[in-house]
Amino acid sequence: MSIINRFNLRVYGLLMNEINQILVVHEQINDFKFTKFPGGGLEYGEGILDCLIREFDEETGLDIDVIEHFYTTDFFQSSAFKPNDQLISVYYKVAAKNDWRTVKLENQVLNNGNRTELLRFEWVELNKLNLDLMTFPIDKFVCNKLLHR
Repeated sequence: MSIINRFNLRVYGLLMNEINQILVVHEQINDFKFTKFPGGGLEYGEGILDCLIREFDEETGLDIDVIEHFYTTDFFQSSAFKPNDQLISVYYKVAAKNDWRTVKLENQVLNNGNRTELLRFEWVELNKLNLDLMTFPIDKFVCNKLLHR
């Protein structure tokens, strides 16, 4: 096991629409493809909720209201991208202030500092949501919590 020398705080939103679907994002960074809930990393000097609102705006163009805390990681997980980082992920249920149908589902390119990310959003019916859809262990755990509520 690698020596952990840093925390990496991530914040994600669980956005459901009125037709019983939840928003997921398929991303690609270089050759690595993964599926997760929308959100991302906390920046220095930023609050957790501010981070979530910023990430949703940057990625989806949606203005959101944070409804309630859903889950915070309570087990050890190292980062898939930086093995020396310990991930702490916080998930919130969110609601769109503007029309959720405005989310661009087709491929989008985000330039994030020194890397380019490809994003594609998908509305998944809650009854078709499954752990195999998600790439990362924490997202799988949250998916399981959603399915058994």
